[in-house]
Amino acid sequence: MSNIVAIVGRPNVGKSTFFNRLIQRREAIVDAVSGVTRDRHYGKSDWNGKEFSLIDTGGYVKGSDDIFEAEIDKQVELAIEEADAIIFMVDVETGVTGMDEDVATLLRKVTKPVFLVVNKVDNGKRAEDAVEFYSLGLGEYFTIASINGSGTGDLLDALVKALPEKEQDEEQDELPRFAVVGRPNAGKSSFINALIGKDRYIVTDIAGTTRDSIDTKYNRFGFDFNLVDTAGIRKKTKVKEDLEFYSVMRSVRAIEHADVCLLVVDANRGFDGQVQNIFWLAQRNRKGIVILVNKWDLVEKDHKTTIAFEKHIRQQCEPFTDVPIVFISALTKQRIYKAIETAVEVYKNRTKKIKTSVLNDTFLPIIESYPPPAYKGKFVKIKYIMQLPTPQPQFAFFCNLPQYVREPYKRFLENKLRDIFDFTGVPVSVYMRKK
Repeated sequence: MSNIVAIVGRPNVGKSTFFNRLIQRREAIVDAVSGVTRDRHYGKSDWNGKEFSLIDTGGYVKGSDDIFEAEIDKQVELAIEEADAIIFMVDVETGVTGMDEDVATLLRKVTKPVFLVVNKVDNGKRAEDAVEFYSLGLGEYFTIASINGSGTGDLLDALVKALPEKEQDEEQDELPRFAVVGRPNAGKSSFINALIGKDRYIVTDIAGTTRDSIDTKYNRFGFDFNLVDTAGIRKKTKVKEDLEFYSVMRSVRAIEHADVCLLVVDANRGFDGQVQNIFWLAQRNRKGIVILVNKWDLVEKDHKTTIAFEKHIRQQCEPFTDVPIVFISALTKQRIYKAIETAVEVYKNRTKKIKTSVLNDTFLPIIESYPPPAYKGKFVKIKYIMQLPTPQPQFAFFCNLPQYVREPYKRFLENKLRDIFDFTGVPVSVYMRKK
């Protein structure tokens, strides 16, 4: 389990640009107009071998400044409550504003690590101008330019040093955790209620009924595990309630804690952008994944509908297409036990260990027949393979020139691992190491 780091601050100070740089993907939309980030963005980042989850808390602009400031305060309060560390970003171009001071007033009361980050400092004159941010009373600050990455190294060094160490031993003793995730009103709570045969969770037509992540011990197919119902993660057009952000952060934590994520998709809405965000969040966390297409009884269909729906989902999941897809109905209990049976199989795939001798006996002949392509006139020779002692499948291929093995060949090796040893539903990592 990794830590959660929240980026807070008023709009248009560069939070999304900084977020994109850390996760190394252009995931959050960036524009000079304030208030572009209205939904929450989640990503994984790491620095010096330490992983953490990053949350970009966008400002929402509507109505008067008073309403706007109230919404910013709500997000900061919730980020303080749930995150392990806070990055408070300000803008050297505009200097200290009233909204900056309001946020700083909240942050001065907390005991968690708070990092004051002055953005857009890309020359010596602006570095001198940043001195005025001492007036916020948060002590030392870091000057960065998120557009080009200047200064981010020193900030990240201090950040990972301050993040608390997470207990690993306790997690290993717990039962396997299956997190039921998805966007609001997809039928997550109804699915769990149908499984356990009683109304354990409140179910309504109102999106966002489930506020917290709740565990239920469950036994099926001779296998004990915890089912975790989570609040829906949605793309919001406006902030309606201050509980929303808190619920979403709990859902992110539930995904990080889980061994397998059962991603519930509303068949009427399809595999839309927000569902894809949740899918890739689980994939980046290296979790087992099962996609459950719920409310299938409400869909008008013919003999080609299921095939077309499944094909569309797999196209959106590329290149990680080896994911089980089960069409269910929580209301009629159609295939709900098949869903759990599939999740158990995925869990077993995720915890599968392959003997080193078997790996080498199987793969060395394949590699000899299909060696890595020569690169810059250099020939790569892979001599030894082993599975790493990690919770999820990771394999090290030892060779003479690991830097010359390109991504297509790594994907070839990953696909062979899947075909031969059956890692359906589980992200597989392939690393090239110097022999």
